[in-house]
Amino acid sequence: MSGEAAPLGGFSGPVFSMGSSGSRDTQALAPGVSVVRTREAFDALAPAWQALERQAPGAVFFQSMAWCRAVFDHEAARGNSRFEPVIAVLSEGETVKAVLPLERVKTLMRKVLVPFGHAFAQYSDFLVAPGLDPTAALAVLVAAATAAAPSDMLSFLKVRKGSALAQGMPADNLVTGTPQGAPYVALDSFPDYPAYFQTIKSKTRKNMRNARNRLEREAPLVHRVAEDREDILGVIERTYAGRAERLKDQGLTSRAFSDDGFHEFCRHLPDAPDVDILATSLLHKGEPVAEQWGFVHNRRYYAFVAARDFGNSDESPGKLHLGEVIRACSDRGLKGADLLVPVMPYKLTWATDVVEVTDHALPLTWRGRLLTRFWDQGLRPRLKRAVMASPKGLRSVIMRALGRG
Repeated sequence: MSGEAAPLGGFSGPVFSMGSSGSRDTQALAPGVSVVRTREAFDALAPAWQALERQAPGAVFFQSMAWCRAVFDHEAARGNSRFEPVIAVLSEGETVKAVLPLERVKTLMRKVLVPFGHAFAQYSDFLVAPGLDPTAALAVLVAAATAAAPSDMLSFLKVRKGSALAQGMPADNLVTGTPQGAPYVALDSFPDYPAYFQTIKSKTRKNMRNARNRLEREAPLVHRVAEDREDILGVIERTYAGRAERLKDQGLTSRAFSDDGFHEFCRHLPDAPDVDILATSLLHKGEPVAEQWGFVHNRRYYAFVAARDFGNSDESPGKLHLGEVIRACSDRGLKGADLLVPVMPYKLTWATDVVEVTDHALPLTWRGRLLTRFWDQGLRPRLKRAVMASPKGLRSVIMRALGRG
């Protein structure tokens, strides 16, 4: 096959017309196009979905079968009757060529199609086979999803520059929010960890060495990788508590931590099928001074939740620990470590690149366009800037008043 993207060929067609072969599990909208709505159909799709994952380039863990299954299990466990899966699938025979995993969320004002597990996911994207035109594939999948689950808009938060979704995004999309950055460590650009470490500024290496020496005058620093379920769960519990307390102290919140179900979701991940978790701790005097856990998928690490002891801030335990996390990734033969949004100074110490991340909306109705302009592009960013610019104490009061503190 040449370097040019292949046309959709047989995938083109009347994607808005419902096919007679549709069932309550899967709605068939055109030859090769279907939308999965139930757990039974989801499970039946698993092998073909995972086969596509192994080919798909980029940071696609949050579009993986394992992630989506964990979300499905979580919503079932908490009895969420409002959970509406809308997974658009493009196939050629028995081979799945593209998957756009979405769910529909209904509010008082609008119906929105959002990425699967949107409250907890860190990137929006879709899976597309190499060689397939992402623009054409996304157009077919979006049309299928909106035909099966009519909505006012699609909302894609945290779209990485260069991703399949960014490449396939329609020209008439609306950018919402403020661009952010996701630091990344390209380990596959170096023969080994020592070679990578030598690229860190010499002054920074010296400062970190001095910080480590000051701590080790009192007791050794020990880096530990969790080896079993109980150890992993311990890291998850401690980092969740530490991060939640830090957000509360700063008068801040996040989509994940403002969701009552996030704690339970995290606690059950060590038991989730096909979810590979890397959990690590930096210990001083036998107690963790910095901890982090994340996911490993397609030889890429995703740093999901981290916490540290702010009583040792002068010694930058978070920065020291991140170096050990990256070393652990290198030891496992991973090709990279994705440190995710937002950009933070300690991440930049180790990053080889910062990938731009943007938010996008695709209005589908007049209501969707009006609310996107008024809320997503207008009022919400202004309110967010005002809250972030306010003193920490006032932010805490505001968050508590909104039920998010």
